[in-house]
Amino acid sequence: MQNTINIKDVNDIVIRFSGDSGDGMQLTGTIFSNLSAIFGNEIATFPDYPAEIRAPQGTLSGVSGFQVHLGNRIYNSGDLCDVLVAMNPAALKVNARHLRPDSVIVIDTDSFQKRDLEKALFKTEDPFNELGLTSQQIISVPITSLTKDSLEGTELDMKSRTRSKNMFALGLVCWLFNRPLDVANHMLSAKFAKKPALVEANLKVLADGFNYGHNTDTTISSYRVETVNVEKGYYLDVNGNTATAYGLIAAAENAGRQLFLGSYPITPATDILHELVKFKQLGVKAIQVEDEIAGVCTAIGASFAGSLAATSTSGPGLALKSEAIGLAVMAELPLVVIDVQRGGPSTGLPTKTEQTDLRQALYGRNGESPIVVMAAATPTDCFDMAYWASKIALEHITPVILLTDGYIANGASAWRIPDTDKYPSITPNDQTQVDENEWRSALRNDETYARYWAAAGTPGYTHRIGGLEKDYDSGAISTDAANHQMMVNTRQAKVDKIADYIPQLELIGGEDADLLVIGWGGTYGHLREAVEKMNEAGHKVALAHFRFISPLPKNTAAVLSKFKNIIVAEQNNGQFAGYLIDKIPGLKVSRYNKVEGQPFSIHELIEAFTKKLEE
Repeated sequence: MQNTINIKDVNDIVIRFSGDSGDGMQLTGTIFSNLSAIFGNEIATFPDYPAEIRAPQGTLSGVSGFQVHLGNRIYNSGDLCDVLVAMNPAALKVNARHLRPDSVIVIDTDSFQKRDLEKALFKTEDPFNELGLTSQQIISVPITSLTKDSLEGTELDMKSRTRSKNMFALGLVCWLFNRPLDVANHMLSAKFAKKPALVEANLKVLADGFNYGHNTDTTISSYRVETVNVEKGYYLDVNGNTATAYGLIAAAENAGRQLFLGSYPITPATDILHELVKFKQLGVKAIQVEDEIAGVCTAIGASFAGSLAATSTSGPGLALKSEAIGLAVMAELPLVVIDVQRGGPSTGLPTKTEQTDLRQALYGRNGESPIVVMAAATPTDCFDMAYWASKIALEHITPVILLTDGYIANGASAWRIPDTDKYPSITPNDQTQVDENEWRSALRNDETYARYWAAAGTPGYTHRIGGLEKDYDSGAISTDAANHQMMVNTRQAKVDKIADYIPQLELIGGEDADLLVIGWGGTYGHLREAVEKMNEAGHKVALAHFRFISPLPKNTAAVLSKFKNIIVAEQNNGQFAGYLIDKIPGLKVSRYNKVEGQPFSIHELIEAFTKKLEE
């Protein structure tokens, strides 16, 4: 029978690969994403890991997914899926709510037997009708059997042959999206270079999956996705954690300081440590210590010794570090604390995303302990914000907390390697800025109120700092009441003054908009797309997205005062909304809050914003 192929030309499309933790969905999705980026598509990805290390095979709790949004003007990893590759019934059931009515579903029929359906808690042997999936195109392929047949006669054992089924699925999807296999072959060859037999097997299965799609006699849809003309340069597919690591390295190089990271492994922040370990040749010292407290304390010691010092963690670790961060506030030492937020409280949802650590970052220390708080907006923005966090820490001699989250930390985008010469210079506020005879540990910059930083052991600059209150003039220990009030005011003024040195708040949309949407951090992509779609539909909506939180940009009150209808959307119960109300007297806002461990969905945002406009 002759193939009947309906080729759809689309501006963007969302694909989700889903299966058990051991099915290789993350590798499959990563290769397809890289292939699409090389082909000329903008991409954004979302790896969705189960919280369990290895849940029972075929169960709902063990489903692992990788979603990629590709096309033109891509701001996020996508909403509803156009194509779902479901390697078992559990993957189908978990992802059914993410499917468009006209989507394509690829299933491995070998994994849809009665026992598999029971594991996924299906009540019937017709999972599609049971889930109400009656308008989707179903591509039923015996992927496991075909993979085994493809590798018949190879030296791989049966378990290894079966594990190659993800490459068959990848080949089939490459055919669906008119992707040549040359680049995928190169990626696989590089990844498994030390295992030639595995390379040969994966390449054969990949080709067989592609050819199966080409030769199938099933009526299906194939897709041609619009490419974009990107700025020339060298590009990498980076996730937020990798970009954060690179931002720290770039800042250290610019400032002429050695980079030190003291860290303890914690999901989803560990990859920052893993990445920095690779750069010993640049003088980077990345140390895995025994616990979270040791991580921040070693960093404080490195800062006292003159390094650009950082520590990385997630919410539970930030709680453990709080006392030591307070020490850095009192000692007035530069320190970058990276908090990759995850679901909480306590151990919570280790592999899921939230924005629930904001109040902890702002206030989670004893005493009047002001600190700089920033938030990255996208995976690639993590580079810029890590650079900015380092710049502020070194020039204003203060701890800085940089908030990212699981969504942008694990999600990836194509990133053009920047020319760091075009980034703002970093000049540490150190003892070289003053005359040696005038220096003392309490001496401050008249403009920024930052004390001058001298590395321990520098000849002629012997000094002592610590957690006890210090005299404003001499730096000696002081319990004087008036002096304590002066020091409290000074430490706050130092943080407030940083507003003069950070970018102003940018407004996306017109000042005459009927609704202003406010967001911060990693929700940027979803809020941006929702606002643009509403404007395309004839509404007048603007977006103000915050990356600098403490202090707020200087023009914040002036921008927000232009709007009577404001809604703050965040993945918590209203922490940033409350903070804004506290900082801007008379400000009135509505709130859209969702705390599910998953990113916002575009259609729900549009529904909420439209409802607000209609009030």
